[in-house]
Amino acid sequence: MINISESAQTYFRHLLQSQGGDAVGIRVSAVHAGTPKADARLEFCESGDLLGDEWSLECEGFTLYVDAPSVRYLDGAQMDYVTQATGGQLTIRAPRIKGDVPGSDASIVERVQYLIDSEINPMLASHKGQVSLVEVTSDGVVRLQFGGGCHGCGMVDVTLKHGIEKTLRERIPEITAVRDATDHATGAAPYIPR
Repeated sequence: MINISESAQTYFRHLLQSQGGDAVGIRVSAVHAGTPKADARLEFCESGDLLGDEWSLECEGFTLYVDAPSVRYLDGAQMDYVTQATGGQLTIRAPRIKGDVPGSDASIVERVQYLIDSEINPMLASHKGQVSLVEVTSDGVVRLQFGGGCHGCGMVDVTLKHGIEKTLRERIPEITAVRDATDHATGAAPYIPR
């Protein structure tokens, strides 16, 4: 269930009235759901835009439609609109939109992938880099493929040993080592050339 404050409902009614046309409500969906880049998208919707599988919440004067695949990510979300001296601010707090942290019963692969998506790649993105999981061997060795600014970077060994491996081994004790599976000689745009 999504909780929409009275001030947010008033704001949405005002938007719909100023929109005119055939808008029947507001649709909310989760974009990049289950990842660190997850965000909520709001848009006006007309009858023809609806697929019929949306979850709907009847509000006074309009309907809020939740995109069906987004329901599990937006369950428990809170929408509020706060008026300030310089204008107003709509906020959407959706604690489940970035996905759930894998439990202790999740596989090593699931836990490694979650850490890559939620912590490691966001840090590497500041250097236009990323890493992807190649495999986790039966003896706990994680093999990674570097891309973007990390592909061919002269500091990749430091990043691997003092950043990625340290993080993975601290959080997932079953991991015995982290290895680089990248051919760095083919890197086209390294952040720091070798």
